[in-house]
Amino acid sequence: MSDFFSENSAATNAVEYTVSEISGALKRTVEDQFGHVRVRGEISGYRGPHASGHAYFALKDDKARLEAVIWRGVMGKLKFLPEEGMEVIATGKLTTYPGSSKYQIVIDSLEPAGVGALMALLEARKKKLAAEGLFDEANKQLLPFMPKVIGVVTSPTGAVIRDIIHRISDRFPLHIVVWPVRVQGETCGAEVAAAVSGFNALEEGGPIPKPDLIIVARGGGSLEDLWGFNDEIVVRAVASSLIPVISAVGHETDWTLVDYAADVRAPTPTGAAEMAVPVKAELEASVASLYARLLGGISRQFDFRKQKLYSAVRALPSVDQLLALPRRRFDEAASRLERSLTVNSEKKRQDFNLLARGLSPHLVTSLINQNRQKISHIALRLEQAFIALTIGKRQKLLSVTRSFNPRLAESIMDKAKEAGLFYFMRLQNAFVLIVEKQRQKVDMAARLLNSVSYEKTLERGFALVLDTEGKLVKNAREVPENGFLKIRFSDDTIDATTVHKAHQPAKKQKRHPVDDDNQGDLF
Repeated sequence: MSDFFSENSAATNAVEYTVSEISGALKRTVEDQFGHVRVRGEISGYRGPHASGHAYFALKDDKARLEAVIWRGVMGKLKFLPEEGMEVIATGKLTTYPGSSKYQIVIDSLEPAGVGALMALLEARKKKLAAEGLFDEANKQLLPFMPKVIGVVTSPTGAVIRDIIHRISDRFPLHIVVWPVRVQGETCGAEVAAAVSGFNALEEGGPIPKPDLIIVARGGGSLEDLWGFNDEIVVRAVASSLIPVISAVGHETDWTLVDYAADVRAPTPTGAAEMAVPVKAELEASVASLYARLLGGISRQFDFRKQKLYSAVRALPSVDQLLALPRRRFDEAASRLERSLTVNSEKKRQDFNLLARGLSPHLVTSLINQNRQKISHIALRLEQAFIALTIGKRQKLLSVTRSFNPRLAESIMDKAKEAGLFYFMRLQNAFVLIVEKQRQKVDMAARLLNSVSYEKTLERGFALVLDTEGKLVKNAREVPENGFLKIRFSDDTIDATTVHKAHQPAKKQKRHPVDDDNQGDLF
């Protein structure tokens, strides 16, 4: 047994290493040999930064694969973020990971494998977003002509914000709200997208005024410097903004995907300020010119209307011409009215005298006597008729009582009494109505006779002149010379003595001409 162990020990004289020693030796060898390398390859398996902030992925070509890691401190310094499938040139050092016997490259810097690779990636992203409709012209919004508040998304320390503020202050001073962001580096895209979304999320009338227009601005630079504005999150935030957005990223020859998503692209940040606001002095001059034109137009319109009014006035007839015919008709009607009143009054007087002669006291008295005789005759006839009717009914009743039994006779007698009483009441009522109607007629005739009697005339202030024989003296010719008369008033009669006076015809009253402005007395 001892011989066996001695033979094996002599045959194997190599140094023995532990696994850790071998891993450490390999790590030192690789790091010393490949302390600083540049590796070109395609990014594979990139899922974004880990929760710790580190990024793990691989670089590959058509034949091999190399694991890669970017520490958190380096990720914040990269000019653009790694993306799956991007061909890059990674600068760093090789090292091993003893835990899994793998080697990897720790990247210190990362850059695209030439401008052509970035352009190809940019074109592919542009086609993808365009297919989603983010660049459609139909979705573009019109810029407000005169915004009250402008929001600017840019770096607060660069020359861009100073140029924008200076240009807006020169043209049309207004409120500017700056949202500070990084315009280069890994976090550029996320900060710009958050700024655009933040401006849209502001409330109207809040402590921070909500802008009417947003300007996304940055100075010129290389494609790598502007790469943050090609990020999808920025493009989508600008395309979905409800506030109009002006893109002013880079110089006129530079372009990014934000330019296609924005509502308007400005060649420079200064150009964006000029697009955002008009020139106040030019607006004031334009308003003054329009105001002067308005005043001139109003003045000319008033003059034109005044001339038309004067022309229409000259064509109108004068007041005297308008009133000439109505005035003549009025005068003719006034003259006819005076004659008509005279003729009408005379006719009414004749009609009244005619009626008065027909209503003499003797005639009214005779009418009253006739009506009284008629009433007495009717009353007598009614009484005789009632007596005759009663006698006839009684005879019929007696004849009926002879042929019927007493009880039936009593019932018939009661009915006859009721009927007789009923007819008697009707006759009595009819007689009362007839007498009342005739009495009313007599009273009416009496009132009419009283109204036309001479006693009423005497009560109104007239008097009757009688001679000594009591005859009525109707005119002055019948008055005896130096004689005696009796004058009867309404309450008493007095004696009067006449004195002789020559008879003179009554003078006719001179008719006064009618005043033009007064129609005169109707009588």
